[in-house]
Amino acid sequence: MKHDFSAAPNRTLVGLTIPILFSLVAEPLTGLVDTAFVARLGAAPLAALGVGTITLSSIFWVFNFLSVGTQTEVAQASGRGLTERAAELAGMALAMSAGLGVVVALAGWPASGLAADALGATEAVRDDAVAYIRWRLVGGPAVLLMLASFGTMRGLQEMRLPLWIALAVNALNIVLDAVLIFGMGPVPAMGIAGAAIASSVSQWVGAGLALWLLYRRLGLPAGLKRADASRLLVIGGDLFVRTGMLTLFLLLTTREATRMGAAAGAAHQAIRQVWMFAALALDAFAIAGQSLVGYFIGAENRAAARRVAGYVCLWSLGTGVVLFVSMVAGEPLAVRLLVPPEAVAVFSSAWFVAAVFQPLNALTFATDGLHWGTGDFRYLRNAVITATLTGALCVWLLVDVAQPGSLTLLWVATGVWIVVRAVFGLVRIWPGVGASPYRVGGSRFEDQSLRSSPSLEP
Repeated sequence: MKHDFSAAPNRTLVGLTIPILFSLVAEPLTGLVDTAFVARLGAAPLAALGVGTITLSSIFWVFNFLSVGTQTEVAQASGRGLTERAAELAGMALAMSAGLGVVVALAGWPASGLAADALGATEAVRDDAVAYIRWRLVGGPAVLLMLASFGTMRGLQEMRLPLWIALAVNALNIVLDAVLIFGMGPVPAMGIAGAAIASSVSQWVGAGLALWLLYRRLGLPAGLKRADASRLLVIGGDLFVRTGMLTLFLLLTTREATRMGAAAGAAHQAIRQVWMFAALALDAFAIAGQSLVGYFIGAENRAAARRVAGYVCLWSLGTGVVLFVSMVAGEPLAVRLLVPPEAVAVFSSAWFVAAVFQPLNALTFATDGLHWGTGDFRYLRNAVITATLTGALCVWLLVDVAQPGSLTLLWVATGVWIVVRAVFGLVRIWPGVGASPYRVGGSRFEDQSLRSSPSLEP
């Protein structure tokens, strides 16, 4: 059956991307809502919330392969027209999610105090942090089940369902926060523990809704295969190293900015927060591209997969240009909202450098998603290792924390890190270096459709 992308590539890509973008924006709202409510309890509970959320985030990012890997595997099965195979892959991912979630919850409950101690929590902050972590761990299996469910849905190009589930989870969380944190009627005030319980209950409701929708779409799998679990774990290993190296570089730059003094640290944090928020728009194109490429790779249509790559890169590059213009034009607003007066002097030049690299940063996100779609996880792992080592070398050569302009040079080094990732991502597609899944028949000139740039028809 002919895919909609073949006739209307722009409309199809944007139609997939928009609900992904809104679901990505909706997912962090749970933390923001908790912060707004807990802030009314005082400084100690709010500090405890910070300890708890960073601890849980550090745990759950390890299991992102349940979403990314499942999306790729299901998309390729869908491209081959194997609905039963997609159900088997989804079933294994969900079974692993449930099992790993239980293990994390059981192991994390007694270790929550150690985690709070490691992050410097003392006295009242420690008690609140431990309570928050433990009650959130009750929802741990639900968090992982939603990761696998969302990956499955996106692999099937059902992009709206994760959005509706995320919105439902956040709406329920808001209601439960108001009731459980401060109490209402016969329900006693539970403080920060109430915030954690509200999140866990909401996540279980979201997981139940996701499982029901997947059952209606795919039915029950005929069986589970051990090889599918092994495949997901291999993907998990590659993604673990890749994400760890990305995190390592971001931690390195944050450390260097902090060493420059409070003003530079504050300016760097402001730039980084905008940079991370902009990543949501770029990641949406990457996820859409991953599903489309996975579908066409499964259908053994590499020419179409390369065509998808062209459109995703063009749309991402255009979005990066818009982000560049928005950042330059929006600098006065950013200063007013995000930058303390003492940090303004070091902010502007670093902000401009960060803006300049946004178009290339867009291509790094785009090509990440495109290579996820082919299952080229090991190549991405090696590319990020190389980029991080190169970026760290640039930080060492360029940045002297005692000299003026160091924050700007730190963002130049970050730009080099971005460029290396973008180059590795692009050359794997055009011309298709190494064992590239994008090469058509061993020759990049075999198909005429590969010679021309994507048009911009609707």
